[in-house]
Amino acid sequence: MGKKSNKKKERKAARAKSEKKAATAGSDKKAVTVKSDTFMEMDRRFRELEHRLDNVFSDNWGFPSRWELPDWSRLYKIKLAAPRIDIVDRDDDILVRADVPGYDKRGLEVSFTDNTITIRGSTSEAKKEEKGDYYRNETMKSAFTRTVYLPSDVDGSRASSTYTDGVLEVTVPKLEKARRVKVNIS
Repeated sequence: MGKKSNKKKERKAARAKSEKKAATAGSDKKAVTVKSDTFMEMDRRFRELEHRLDNVFSDNWGFPSRWELPDWSRLYKIKLAAPRIDIVDRDDDILVRADVPGYDKRGLEVSFTDNTITIRGSTSEAKKEEKGDYYRNETMKSAFTRTVYLPSDVDGSRASSTYTDGVLEVTVPKLEKARRVKVNIS
């Protein structure tokens, strides 16, 4: 608010100074300012517009160039909410590979519906520390759900999975009607 009022004071002071200078330009002549009704109306409208713009672009709102941007460097610590998934379409089955580091295999769940696979995961960690007057209690929970379409119909009841070094691999056989058939070209 301080900058806004300073600008207005400076404008008023400059106007008063120019009017005073015009009035004393000729020592024996009086300065006469003649304004037509049209000019006065335009001047009033410009002042009203200036006032409205001052309200819109107040110091509280600021111009976009003065907005404070977030510190993006802190975002590298945030885990992605959903894991990356690779799908490999093979002749007889489909391999789904998901990167889920930091999750225990007991916290992972895989399910199939028609030609989609859903992978869910959850983990929680609690750290407590007490030393004299110092007490720290941190609890971290993380969960995700990711559903993707598979390129063909599968038999989810015969799926198998492995979890090694933060990588979940699910192999699911295709239905007989969806299996790839090679045709010899004659």
